[in-house]
Amino acid sequence: MTHASTLARPAVAEPAAEGRIHASRARAMAIAVALFLTARLLGVAVLALAARATTGRNPLGLLGRSWDSLWYVGIAAHGYSRTQHARSGATYSDVAFFPLYPALVRAVRAVSPLSGGASGLVVSWTAAAVAACGIYALGARLHGRAVGFALVLLWALLPHSVVLSMAYTEPVLTALAAWSLYAVLTGRWLWAGALAALAGLARPNGFAVAAAVLAAAAYEVWRCLKEGRRVSHRLWTGAALAPLGWTAYVLWVGRRQGNLLGGYFEVQRRWGSRFDFGHGALQFIHHLLLHGGRIVFPMAMVIVATGIVLYALLLADRAPLPLLVYSGVLLLIALGGSGYFESKPRFLLPAFPLLLPIAQALVRTARARPWHATVVVAALAGLSFAYGAYLVVLAHTPL
Repeated sequence: MTHASTLARPAVAEPAAEGRIHASRARAMAIAVALFLTARLLGVAVLALAARATTGRNPLGLLGRSWDSLWYVGIAAHGYSRTQHARSGATYSDVAFFPLYPALVRAVRAVSPLSGGASGLVVSWTAAAVAACGIYALGARLHGRAVGFALVLLWALLPHSVVLSMAYTEPVLTALAAWSLYAVLTGRWLWAGALAALAGLARPNGFAVAAAVLAAAAYEVWRCLKEGRRVSHRLWTGAALAPLGWTAYVLWVGRRQGNLLGGYFEVQRRWGSRFDFGHGALQFIHHLLLHGGRIVFPMAMVIVATGIVLYALLLADRAPLPLLVYSGVLLLIALGGSGYFESKPRFLLPAFPLLLPIAQALVRTARARPWHATVVVAALAGLSFAYGAYLVVLAHTPL
């Protein structure tokens, strides 16, 4: 008897089968986006109730024009032109903010009657939906559809996930990162490099995407040389593209500041942000443990510590190299950077691969004890919605 797998498929059936596969993937991604939007809309509803009950402020105004959002909206409207001098003597320059997000906000403003803040929300919510699709695609490819859905839901219910509903850059970076990593895993090197280059224009820690692409490319080159295969020109081109966005902007700021290689880092230092291998963070934690502080600080400490544990689990699970490098670089930047300790959980929002071990555990629990999984998700949602409302409405602390 001839094995079924050795038989050629009828030529007529292939397009229909391919169409069914694409339709099934599209439905799955629609479900993933629906899960994400449901979680975030509920979070925004809680925030709106909290804002109306306590301050009377417009919730859309809080989401579209808070903290860094004001800088991005200003860049979108006027270009790089703003420098602010604080009473402490610090000098804040808007060139510390990378250009992709303001450019997208400006594009939305150019084709719509929306204000800068509203345009920022359109960009962020659209990017978050694209990110949800990419996160689902990665999770489903590695561990099946159920894990893909769980991964999206967990990302939407992180304690700081309210930022994904604000005019901030994290949704844009996560969307570009998710699809660049997916392109690496599927061998689409040109897409991987191009998306990594755009990610490098989105945020300072967007370089983590380029690092992941370069690490995966180096490993693939090593495999090709070991096996005597020719290295594809697409791989070389993708690897060359990956760091261009981040490098180009850093050099542009350096040239503008009169210090080509160090100018951007001097701008960041004036903001109180520098990489000191965690020395400043450890000093802050020591002070926090001795003298206490507002809830945002111990919460940030717990979230960062949880990120370290999750990365160890990701290593133990032998996750693909690009995911390990991407998450590791993001974690290293969050751990090693000084200044704005309360913002470290936000810096880790794009590190969605860290949630893979929890997503797998949640799916196993849902299959064995559905009620237990429901309680876990409900608890995460309650924490996310309440804490997100507190951060935006009441905390008065930079996000």
